[in-house]
Amino acid sequence: MPELPEVETVRRGLEPWLVKARIEKVELRRPDLRFPFPAGLAQKVTGARVTNVGRRAKYLLIALDNGFTILSHLGMTGSWRFAEHGIDKPPRYYEPGTEPKHDHLIFSLHHPEHGKSHLIYADPRRFGFLDLFERPEDSSYLKDLGPEPLGNDFNAEEMAAAFRGKKAPIKAALLDQRVVAGLGNIYVAEALHRAHILPTVEARSLLT
Repeated sequence: MPELPEVETVRRGLEPWLVKARIEKVELRRPDLRFPFPAGLAQKVTGARVTNVGRRAKYLLIALDNGFTILSHLGMTGSWRFAEHGIDKPPRYYEPGTEPKHDHLIFSLHHPEHGKSHLIYADPRRFGFLDLFERPEDSSYLKDLGPEPLGNDFNAEEMAAAFRGKKAPIKAALLDQRVVAGLGNIYVAEALHRAHILPTVEARSLLT
């Protein structure tokens, strides 16, 4: 499953082509992914212009000028790609498939500089999902997230407070998205290995 660095790579690949683009049409080719598509998704975003492509933890956040934000989680096999030749090669953590039966959502776009394009969400295993909200606090996926590991709020004092009294293994503690947002098994395992910390030791035992 893509973790923070992979999702950030996707965000950076999409950003130049999405920001300022107007959503002219939304085509839903099935009613759901892991969960049903948000109610009224097509009606609520059609006609809106993309103002920002952000990321929080493992979620892509596509902000629109009508106040809505589209949240996208890629699951295990989800990917975004542009159908048009020449703009389907932004950097990604893997090359997405192009089998049409796995294309579940298509945004028809018009960009003032790049013209018309089609942004496709494909997901063979359909473990990904979308959410739509007007305020971050309205999304259950965002409200309890901890600090970003590369953000200014991530420091030794915050980690000490989170680990104080915690009997859980340090690996489990770091995988808890309420403690640190965006980390998954790959990067937690690598970080503990580099720090020479056994993943099974209690989180509280690291406090000095």
